[in-house]
Amino acid sequence: MTSARYSDMLVNELKPAIRLKCWGLLSKRVLLLHDNARPHMAAHTVDTLCDMKFEVLKHPPYSSDLEPSDFHLFGPMKEHLRGHKLADDDKVMEAVQSWLKATPKSFFLESIRKLVDSWTKCVAKQGDYVEK
Repeated sequence: MTSARYSDMLVNELKPAIRLKCWGLLSKRVLLLHDNARPHMAAHTVDTLCDMKFEVLKHPPYSSDLEPSDFHLFGPMKEHLRGHKLADDDKVMEAVQSWLKATPKSFFLESIRKLVDSWTKCVAKQGDYVEK
């Protein structure tokens, strides 16, 4: 994806979708959280976001402890699915949904607790590196 394509998507797809689904939000404040990918950081994109009056939150330093899907969800899910041969997307979706239904709620609650603890530490350190 290029900056030009991404900017076009912001103007012609994201903004109309927000207008359609979230009445009044565009007149208030739209916050985006980008990673540091080139299309997100390019001058053309930054100018487009400024023209649209969208605010981009500062991207925090990467820590697997702060990435709920990377660390807390996908790791155990991949471990469960390891070794399974899934023929198509439908079989993958069935296997993932089955794992989600079979996983105790306590797993998700504990993961959320760990994540909140990590975020709290990160905020207290003003975005510096957080160790477990």
